Amino acid sequence: MEKLLRPIYQEKASHPCTMGIIMIEKDKNESPITDGFDAVLFVITNKGTQKTIEAKHYVMGEQKAALYIVSEEKMREWLLLGNNRKIFDWLYGGKVLFDRNEFLEELKAELRNFPFYGRKVKMGVEFAKLIRRYIDGKDFFENHHYLDAYNHIIHSLHHLARLSVIEKGFHPEVTVWKQVKQIEPEIYKLYEELVTSDETIDKRLELLFLASEYLIHSKLSLGAEHLVRVMDEQKEWTIQQFYEHTELQMYSVDLPVFLEYLVGRKMISIQQRESKGKGVFHRHYTTQIPEEV
Repeated sequence: MEKLLRPIYQEKASHPCTMGIIMIEKDKNESPITDGFDAVLFVITNKGTQKTIEAKHYVMGEQKAALYIVSEEKMREWLLLGNNRKIFDWLYGGKVLFDRNEFLEELKAELRNFPFYGRKVKMGVEFAKLIRRYIDGKDFFENHHYLDAYNHIIHSLHHLARLSVIEKGFHPEVTVWKQVKQIEPEIYKLYEELVTSDETIDKRLELLFLASEYLIHSKLSLGAEHLVRVMDEQKEWTIQQFYEHTELQMYSVDLPVFLEYLVGRKMISIQQRESKGKGVFHRHYTTQIPEEV
């Protein structure tokens, strides 16, 4: 396969903006790592490129291959937010075909070290996603929409699992449950009971929500640490300021629910500020002790 793809990756390697090229081949276990292709060429470029992602698909007789050209900025976004879980397998397990100035070697060393601050950001984002899924799932459960509740609690357990893996200093992989079974078997057991129990779906969900409440509470300080640290940069915040802050933009649509959850847990306080409407106040958020009214 490498021989067939050589003209393609050599042409990409000749571009001055190309920082590294990795080839990932489909393994014998039919792993989803290559999305069904026999091989994937993953090309990382520097910030000078106009497109963040470029994709091409090739066919060579009975074999098929995919080419992905991704900016370093986009790749680091994937690594931070975990919204492309295959990226870790590609970087760790792929064959390096081109490495300009040891870019890939240094990147993989950085990932192995898993910088402490990057870990805090990832835990915050995962915790916010967990809270969103958990609260929405509980609302569905209380309104007897059990299948929708089941879908949300499954996703919340996935986020809880990923959060636990990150807490231990590892990057969540595609096979995250294999990691969690070794790292935090209590969460794995919850997941197993949800999907394999003979109990009725409403009974399974009832037990899961009770158990999840305890586990989520145990992760509260870790999950909220990044957001609270950023909030300490100034006395109080409007919701618009949250959305405009570079680091907090990563929380995306999960931010309002996350804030409400932290207000309910008394980790964040509310300050009322006058608006142009009589009896209507702006709602500001702070980590400080609320003012006496």
